[in-house]
Amino acid sequence: MGKHEKQQKKTLMSSATSQYPQLVHIPKFIFFLLGLSLGITATFCFKSFDYMSQISTSFNLSSSNLSLLLSPSPPPPPPSQLSTPPQLPPPASMPNNGSVEAKRRLELLHNMDDKELLWRASFVPRIREYPYKRVPKVAFMFLTKGSLPLAPIWELFFKGREGLYSIYVHPHPSFVDSTPKDSVFYGRRIPSKPVHWGKVTMTDAERRLLASALLDFSNDRFVLLSEACIPLFNFTITYDYLINAKKNFVHMFDDPGTEGRGRYSPKIMSPQISLSVWRKGSQWFAIDRELAVEIVSDTKYYPIFQKHCRKGPPCYADEHYIPTLINILFPEVNSNLSVTWVDWSEVGSAHPGTFGKKAISAQFLNKIRFGTNCSYNNGSNSTYTSLCFLFARKFLPETLQPLLRIVPWSLNITSL
Repeated sequence: MGKHEKQQKKTLMSSATSQYPQLVHIPKFIFFLLGLSLGITATFCFKSFDYMSQISTSFNLSSSNLSLLLSPSPPPPPPSQLSTPPQLPPPASMPNNGSVEAKRRLELLHNMDDKELLWRASFVPRIREYPYKRVPKVAFMFLTKGSLPLAPIWELFFKGREGLYSIYVHPHPSFVDSTPKDSVFYGRRIPSKPVHWGKVTMTDAERRLLASALLDFSNDRFVLLSEACIPLFNFTITYDYLINAKKNFVHMFDDPGTEGRGRYSPKIMSPQISLSVWRKGSQWFAIDRELAVEIVSDTKYYPIFQKHCRKGPPCYADEHYIPTLINILFPEVNSNLSVTWVDWSEVGSAHPGTFGKKAISAQFLNKIRFGTNCSYNNGSNSTYTSLCFLFARKFLPETLQPLLRIVPWSLNITSL
């Protein structure tokens, strides 16, 4: 290119830039695009190399694991070389028979008031067939002031019979419990309220015990006991006697005297409860599930007793409520007998006889066991028998040692 041509080209470029000043930035922009493209390409290459390295490493590891999985496992050692893992002891708070009993213990520690408890206990399944294998149990309900001084006798009685009984204890709420964890009474305390002799709070406690026991659908018979009660026969005899009985055991009668009809109040009780149906009886009962449900479900007659017997004498709700309720609604389901022996030989006394250690002998216990005749109905037939009482009271705490020397062999209480 000649000098003249170069000069002419330069003149033309100057003229173009003067007319289009933005063209000056085009070369810079082109160089910027080239640099950006080179940067992106380099970054992509480095990342691709790192990613391929990870894949290669991962593949190598996976191949190693896969080869281990596919490789044949070594043969197991002979039995003599196998080590048995140590058996952990169950927690102290858990029963030996597993979570079912633990759940039942937790059910006792509810925060329901009496109204909700009775309501829940009144539920009755409409489907008669149980969805599990049901083994009927006897609920032993202890209404106590505090401790159970004769508990060792009952420990022998219940030994080896798990799954056939339930225990419920209603002490004074202020009682400080020290029951050992290996006792059948451990964890069987229900939420309680103060109980006063001769007042309606006694019957409130009975209904509270019944309602707590009804929450377990396996409970089929319900026995009310106290801390002064002892068993008279072994568990097998007691269980069979109660489970096979076709009638309830509630002692009731019409007492025309001042301690019977004399306690009736027409002003409060009439017309729902008339004098003709008013009955008196023993507090200590043994009843079936149907009757227990009726007692806790009663909202017609019990409020009348609560009003009449609230302050106690001359009305004793524990002697009149259940006998009168049965006499009104279904007297045919009752045997009119009690299975708990009580000494009322002292005429005019408001309290039954009590027994200390000097009274304890095999002859004395056998007199209670076989000294009475009664009728027993097991459904197939009604028999006349001398086996009428399964329990007895009132035994003082000092009778424990004499009883322990006699009971195991005299009553055959530990036999299976």
